[in-house]
Parts: sequence; structure tokens; C-alpha cells
Amino acid sequence: MRLFVAAALALIAASAAFSQAMKPEDTEQWTPVPPIVTPGPRASDKPDAPPSDAIVLFDGKTLDQWVSARDGSPAKWIVGSGVLTVDKKAGNIETKRRFRDYQLHLEWRVPKGVTGSGQGRGNSGVFLASTGPGDAGYELQILDSYKNTTYVNGQAGALYKQHPPLANAMRPPGEWQTYDVVWTAPVFAADGALKSPARVTAFQNGVLIQNDAVLAGETLFIGKPFYRPYKDAPIKLQAHGDPSAPLSFRNIWVRELAGR
Repeated sequence: MRLFVAAALALIAASAAFSQAMKPEDTEQWTPVPPIVTPGPRASDKPDAPPSDAIVLFDGKTLDQWVSARDGSPAKWIVGSGVLTVDKKAGNIETKRRFRDYQLHLEWRVPKGVTGSGQGRGNSGVFLASTGPGDAGYELQILDSYKNTTYVNGQAGALYKQHPPLANAMRPPGEWQTYDVVWTAPVFAADGALKSPARVTAFQNGVLIQNDAVLAGETLFIGKPFYRPYKDAPIKLQAHGDPSAPLSFRNIWVRELAGR
């Protein structure tokens, strides 16, 4: 057992060293470009009420369910008029609760008139499992991908640097975007070996963008993905350092899924 654990740790260290020798561009995919699919109009600009068994993570009033991912202190993003706005200086925030398998709903909005291009326009992300400091974990990308070209495995709806979205279902800046996600967490044996990988099904604005996509490991900015054992993890929202105006969120809730 000790030899296996030592070998696993050595493999992780080797993977990390290999990743450090790579550049971000090495894992960018530019083709094929996902087709543009125009989502149907919203029936109302008001968010729908969460289902009866949902855990409400943001109700438009407080950040009681969130802490700073940096140090666990109270989250310091800006709450006003029922909306949560990113404070980039405050860094990432994550849920106090830890989750395994779940259904997640969240709505996000890029400011109208946002400037910049590529990864520098309306960049954020929801980490479906936050497994460490910084951007460690499994990220579903948030970005203004409305008439904005970037590498396809980094546009909105991508499982970052692994799976481009099946479609570009963006509404224009200034309109609310909706993500509905089913997260199936990876499972590890007692010795840390991977038993089953993480899987994601996701819809953006009612359009399927990820269909039971299998992850090869954590979503890394540089280098090849690999798994690190964990059991339960918080959900994290990213305060990306791009120069564009910050995004906003609303109506965030989660339903825990039993059965494993």
C-alpha cells in the first residue's frame, strides 16, 4: 500500500513538473468552432424560483453561504439590487458547504458595453469542485463569447482546456445567461487510485452544451490534466484578473444527488 501511495505521489509530482515546462498555448484548441445557436427569448427577466429541495446559495440578499477561497474569511463580493457582482481584488469565493454529486443552477451577466477581446472580455468561471487554492479544481468556463473569438476549449460553456461546448448559446452582453449543470464527481479508492472519472452535463440558456462529458482530470491553465484524490469539495466562483468590467451573478442554487 505504501509503495502504491508513494508511486502515486511521484506520478503527481512528475505531472506537475511536466506541466511547468509547458506554455498555456500548448493546450489551446481553436477548431472546430462550435456552431452558433440562438437561444429562445426569456419569458421574463425575473429569475425562476428554485425547486422545493434546493439549497439556495445566493438569494439576492446575502453572502452567508460563501467565504473567501483565499483564507476562509467572509466573502467580500458586492451585493445590491438582488445581484452579486465580482470584486476582483477580493479574489475567488467558494461555498461554505462541500458537495459531491449535484444539480446546479446559476445565472450570470456580462455588463452591457463590455470591452476587450478573447480571454480578456467578461472572464470568470464556476469551479464545480474546488480542490485547492487559486484556480485548482474543475472549471466550467464563463466568458463573453458573443461575437468574441478565442480558443474553443476556453470559450463560454467549455470545460476549460478539455471540452469545447457543443454550441455557442450566448445572449448579448447585458442579458442574463443561465447555466444548468449536472456534476458527477470522480470517485477514488482508499489508496487514491481513480475508480471513475468526473462527468458533466450542462445547458446554457436551455441549449445542451456538454453531454455527459468525461474529464481527464482537473482543468489546468498550463499542462495536461491529472487527478488528485478528494471526497467532497466546495463550489467556487472565479474573480478573474482580466481588465474588463466585472460580471454579476444571481439565483444560484444546488440540489444534492444521492445514490452513490
